[in-house]
Amino acid sequence: MVLRSPAFDPPEYVNWQPSPAVMAEWEQTLNASKPRRQLVDALTPAQHLEIFAGLFRTRLSDTWLKRWVKNGIISKAWLGTGEEAVTMGVVAALRKGPTGDVVGPVIRNAGACREMGMPMDSILKAYLGTHDQVSKGRDFHTGDVSKGVIPPISMLSTLVPICAGVALSFKQRGEDRVAVTWVGDGSTRTGDFHEGMSMAASLGVPLVVIVQNNQVALGTRAEVHTRAPFDKLHAAYGVKGYTCEGNNVLDVYACAMQAVTDCRKGRGPVLISTTTFRMGGHATHDEAEARANLPAALFQYWGERDPLGLYETWLLQSDLALEDGAAASSVRADDLPEGRGERNAAMLQRVEAAIHAEVEQAADAALESRAKRMPDGSDVDHDTYAPATE
Repeated sequence: MVLRSPAFDPPEYVNWQPSPAVMAEWEQTLNASKPRRQLVDALTPAQHLEIFAGLFRTRLSDTWLKRWVKNGIISKAWLGTGEEAVTMGVVAALRKGPTGDVVGPVIRNAGACREMGMPMDSILKAYLGTHDQVSKGRDFHTGDVSKGVIPPISMLSTLVPICAGVALSFKQRGEDRVAVTWVGDGSTRTGDFHEGMSMAASLGVPLVVIVQNNQVALGTRAEVHTRAPFDKLHAAYGVKGYTCEGNNVLDVYACAMQAVTDCRKGRGPVLISTTTFRMGGHATHDEAEARANLPAALFQYWGERDPLGLYETWLLQSDLALEDGAAASSVRADDLPEGRGERNAAMLQRVEAAIHAEVEQAADAALESRAKRMPDGSDVDHDTYAPATE
């Protein structure tokens, strides 16, 4: 099983073991929709390893950020622990590359940056404010438009109208591309969300917006700040809506595939509603406050539904030959033990080892940049305005 860290993981994850009842829920979810089940069954071993690697990489990068907080390297970090499947499942359904799809991830979807092609060290450097990354030390929010990642800002849901505009450009140019962004439950109450969705709906653009209901906005529970059911929100804009299980990465993937397929066929925009849970505070500075203000039963319930542990367990129990995806994942497939479960376990352990090495090297590179490549103020007025054109 995935190595757990008492120092950095939520306490519910430290001694995590799969619950038979929860695994039965997982399987029921996959079998509830025949079209979605077919999409899941069509995934190759290489794709499964890629999704697993993305989940584990995102969890491990959060661990490094938390380690930096505890060591005084940074003051706080905004983590996506417990919510990784909502990001990884969606990104797995997208096309990557210079002419691929475009994402606008907010802070708990930072894992999308690496999965869209950004190097891991550039993501960590943004937190350290070094000069050798996209914001040149001005902001810890990061992205890379050349990789199809639009950097966010702190005001959540502002990317909805921006991504609606990106999707409109795809439609006007006749490009087979989709724009995707995420919003939290609280963000659905903002003007940016409403105006962006209204514009996207009226223009019929290929936009997918995921309402990532982690059940708390800053410190306010969802049932306090809204009475509107999120799975009915799409009706307010006259667009198609889907729901999925936010901690079941395969259900998220299949749902996202349905949504982007609709958009590619001119049936966008699409609103996806999914429920997950924030296994910590708004950031690392208020984790104790979150534990005090939210019911312990919530943490227990969602702790049993760790998206990484559930997916790993499903892979171990499956008949998939994960070694067939080794070449695409750059891991060895030799000297495997007998037995399908044991072989899959060995493959997942090798993927974990490769991710550990990648993230550790990225962290070392980021710290080296912190020591040698911090902003000196010489270009503070650069990249403020676009250059004048004739």
